[in-house]
Amino acid sequence: MNDPQLAEGPVEFLSGLYISFWLPGLVLGAALAIKLPSIVKLWRDPLLRAVGGLLLLACMVFVFAAPGTIAWTNRVVGVPNIAAPWVYSLITALSASWLLLVVHWRGGGHTDRRERTRRATRWVVSVYATVVVALWVLFALADVPVEQIEDLDTYYASTPFMREEILLYLIVHTVACLITARLIWTWIRTEGLDGWLRWGLRFLSVGYVTNLAFSAAKFTAIVARWTGHDLDWLNTNVAPSAACIGATMVAVGVIVPHAGQYLQERLLVRRRRRGLRPLARLLRPVAGRHEPFVPRAAPEIRLIRRETYIRDALLQLSRHLDDDLRRRAHAAALALGAAPDRARALAVAVTILDAVESGRRVPDGDDDAAEPDTTYLLREIHAVSGVLRRPDEIKAVRARAAVPAESMSAHE
Repeated sequence: MNDPQLAEGPVEFLSGLYISFWLPGLVLGAALAIKLPSIVKLWRDPLLRAVGGLLLLACMVFVFAAPGTIAWTNRVVGVPNIAAPWVYSLITALSASWLLLVVHWRGGGHTDRRERTRRATRWVVSVYATVVVALWVLFALADVPVEQIEDLDTYYASTPFMREEILLYLIVHTVACLITARLIWTWIRTEGLDGWLRWGLRFLSVGYVTNLAFSAAKFTAIVARWTGHDLDWLNTNVAPSAACIGATMVAVGVIVPHAGQYLQERLLVRRRRRGLRPLARLLRPVAGRHEPFVPRAAPEIRLIRRETYIRDALLQLSRHLDDDLRRRAHAAALALGAAPDRARALAVAVTILDAVESGRRVPDGDDDAAEPDTTYLLREIHAVSGVLRRPDEIKAVRARAAVPAESMSAHE
């Protein structure tokens, strides 16, 4: 209750709000660094080019829109406020890249859709390129001798030609936000979307709605100037902060579908490898050696090596397995209420345990015995390893399978 900011009211609190331009710049730069190898490798993919263009332009916007960079640009070029049309052009190009990203994200597939994508791309590029040219023409016609670093939009809100330039870039920015947000909300409601893609679209939608708040704050501050009021804090504090939050959300929305899918696949590979640990440990006496391990190997390679290690050991053990025990164990598992697939895995696990523990070898004179069918044994190693994690269940099946065959016949 004694917080001075709360006591001053929400307007005073918002007027003091400010988020550094370098924060979204770092997030966008990190996103670009993550995507850059894929973009370079698959440069012909229009979607990846659109992603790369969006991230690059967004980074440039926040680098060149920072107050320090604006002052530096004006000083280097030697023209007061020359940074304004440059930053406005970058914002306009960024707005176009939003539209192009959604166009290419939804494009592809059938020939007619690809043709529509090309037409939409040409339309977006031509319209926004024309706007960029108009921004520079208007700046050349305007008289803006007093340098303004942070509040140029409101300071020159009534200046001929500069007024039109400011309104032009804000209008095309707002239109791009509205169109992109509408397309994304329509897309989110589509059935059958991948979960990661849906989350990415949600972040994008939040980003574009926040960018609309940027435009709304700018327009409000400009209209206030026209009517003789002072709401410049909307332009100098709220609008930049909204732009920073919006850009960060857009960057996250671009990364999430790709990074999420990648991490999910990596997690699945690691989980499958960990799931094979019980069977690999059980078969170590059969293999006669420890499982090979290379610390720097990729998770996929480690999984393949563990699967190969297990299958090699099972092939050595396969002729020592008691097929009669397997049948009894399968019937016992079914009798105990296991589902058919789990009963099959339990039966194989019990048979492997018995062979490993007893150290059974092929009887003399039995070298010409028919080779056992190892199809299921080698294919379902993950299921077999999974049931080994339940020793109580294995123990119950083994105990029931030890009952004489005559009493088990009813279950087969």
